[in-house]
Amino acid sequence: MYRFLLTRQWVILTLVALLLIPTMIRLGFWQLHRHDHRQALNKVIDASLAAKPVAAESLTSVGGTVAHDDIYRRVTAKGRFDTAHELVVRRRTNADDQVGYHVLTPFVLDDGKVLLVNRGWVPSPASQTAFPDIPAPAAGEVTVTGRLMRDETTAASGIKNVRGLPDRQIMLINSGQVGALLRGSGDTSARAVLGGYVELLAPAPGSGGPRLIPSPQEDTSWIGLGDINLPYAVQWWLFAAAVPVGWAALARREARERTATAARKDVEEAEPATV
Repeated sequence: MYRFLLTRQWVILTLVALLLIPTMIRLGFWQLHRHDHRQALNKVIDASLAAKPVAAESLTSVGGTVAHDDIYRRVTAKGRFDTAHELVVRRRTNADDQVGYHVLTPFVLDDGKVLLVNRGWVPSPASQTAFPDIPAPAAGEVTVTGRLMRDETTAASGIKNVRGLPDRQIMLINSGQVGALLRGSGDTSARAVLGGYVELLAPAPGSGGPRLIPSPQEDTSWIGLGDINLPYAVQWWLFAAAVPVGWAALARREARERTATAARKDVEEAEPATV
């Protein structure tokens, strides 16, 4: 009755089902891994934001990297903004999903090292090749407070590092790449760029200045991200379980239809021919 399972159509259908089951199981575990990663990241962020500010140089160094447990940690630094070598980071959105730029300003510390400071978001100008008109930060020596962040990479962010951009425009905030760019512009102090960067918290920009980057606790796009992955994992596993059930149901229906067809043929062949 189930010899039809050896037909070309059913062999292909069975192979597809056998491939779908492990694929969906793996997708479920991938979503579970994302859930666990998000939960662990949320704990790190909560701990960092609750901790007291420390000196930036205590958590990063020239050419170094920011430890995972130190991301979003509030840090302070004393120095002056170098607006002459200010850059903008393209294709960044604000809380209203408007596309604009992040303003990246080198901050020269008292010891000569350079800390990259993301001063916030500004809208894009009418011309994508023109450098936007950005209000200057506080002049002279100031103390800044910000959230410490790791260098951005294409692998971690998914942002393609496009080359050949207009002058003073970049795609990723990466201290190594920005340091090389600043050295190429003749800024010799950029040879001592600290790893990572900070998202500015204070001093707050004046009227019309860049809009500060919200923390994950304030950014509604982060809310629930760690929770949605777990239902997705369960959903993939349910799909995996449904595949063999669906295959069996189709096979039984096919067997019944073939049995009914064979029975009708037997009846027709048994009936005497009409004279």
